Amino acid sequence: MSALPRPPLKSIPSAPSGPRAAAQAAPGPAVGESKGGAEGVLSAPRADPQTGDGRYPVAWLHISAPRGAVPTATSKCQCGRDRSAVGKARVLDLIKDHTAHRDECPLRTTQEGRAAA
Repeated sequence: MSALPRPPLKSIPSAPSGPRAAAQAAPGPAVGESKGGAEGVLSAPRADPQTGDGRYPVAWLHISAPRGAVPTATSKCQCGRDRSAVGKARVLDLIKDHTAHRDECPLRTTQEGRAAA
């Protein structure tokens, strides 16, 4: 029995002998040239042109009254007010209190209005 002949080893490629220039990228479209989209259609979303009317939420009233369960409510305001109520009578009282707080809240009343009052 004779041994099988060894296959030839792979040769290591030789390193380049000098510097080479990098390959150039394909030229992009010129300014104003069509990019393939429909004409008149914006390719990127723009900001909503509608501006706010200056109002923003200051106080929140959250009421939970599932059928057959005890109702609960929470009243929170950015001025630091945080109240809660459990039970029908107390929730109704909190709703009235929350409504009254809208007129008394220091964040909703202006300094000019306070001086005039």
